[in-house]
Amino acid sequence: MVVNLITIYLMAHDKNLARRHGRRVPERTLFLWAAIGGAAGGIIAMRVWRHKTKHLSFVIGMPAILVLQAILVYLNWD
Repeated sequence: MVVNLITIYLMAHDKNLARRHGRRVPERTLFLWAAIGGAAGGIIAMRVWRHKTKHLSFVIGMPAILVLQAILVYLNWD
């Protein structure tokens, strides 16, 4: 849950920086947080702030990471 909140914060912060032409959060960082459990938060942030929605790597990548995480949870469920 905390990882999702951090991912949401990073996406919102990056959107704010983009509006002000500030130094951006690297895409690699956004994907890293998504990969360690924040993909759902990344998808939520993309929809709420309409951020990275034109970047195919995010439009496909975030849901793909979420699906992989769901598969891993399913396979490890006892």
